[in-house]
Amino acid sequence: MKATKLVQTSLRRKRLKVSAMAQAYGQGPRLQDIRKACNTCSLADLCLPVALNPTDVEALDHIVERRRPLNKGTTLYQAGRPFGAIFAVRTGSLKSTTLSEDGEEQITAFHLPGELLGLDAISFGKHPSTSVALETTSVCEIPFDQLEILSEKIPGLQRQLLRIMSKEIFNEHEMLQALARRTAEQRLAIMLLSLSDRFGRRGLSSKRFRLPMSRHDLSNYLGLAPETTSRLFKRYVEQQWIEANGREIEILDMATLRQMSGNSVDSASQNAANQPR
Repeated sequence: MKATKLVQTSLRRKRLKVSAMAQAYGQGPRLQDIRKACNTCSLADLCLPVALNPTDVEALDHIVERRRPLNKGTTLYQAGRPFGAIFAVRTGSLKSTTLSEDGEEQITAFHLPGELLGLDAISFGKHPSTSVALETTSVCEIPFDQLEILSEKIPGLQRQLLRIMSKEIFNEHEMLQALARRTAEQRLAIMLLSLSDRFGRRGLSSKRFRLPMSRHDLSNYLGLAPETTSRLFKRYVEQQWIEANGREIEILDMATLRQMSGNSVDSASQNAANQPR
């Protein structure tokens, strides 16, 4: 009984906090500034859905915590730790990793600006993977309990949240499916096209970009030996499909890469675009 009262008291306090945030319109950043900051972020659909009025946008902005930048190699959250928030990458990049049965690190995803992470912890209440910054990285933290409470006050917010989470998970699943049972050459083509598409959707160049991950991490994600990945890059350059200078990549023959990939990335992108809104 005592524990129940404590939980109820805690929940009431959180509700009061969110209610106060909802009444704080005009005290936070101006709506124009919020829109400008979020226009390339996957949270834009959550923070700025069409149905939200300026007051609701301000209330939502108040629960978003903008953390200090993470240095390269810093852990955002650890596998096995309790789930409390979802995150959106503002700048930089991160990788998600798990440990195999023999203790080897397996990279399961890379997260670029505007993408969400931490979604895989919602079902079980704890993080199944570890997230590490690949470079100096800034993230927005959205406390999930406050988000749930606020969604009760703002019509349509919960639906927007579920749609965004579904889209992010769908995209990751499609990428893993595209890589399955492919040759090493096809896997690299699929990965480069995926990065091209993700950078392009955020208004950046889809042909010239910098790999956020090391060759070693890229090899781990693709399930290839680092030596194999190096040979593939050399072959791609010799065939004039790409130019590569360290992590700097320029795609010279997009059509050939798409043909090699079997148009897997195009299909995944089209399917994601067709997800319900």
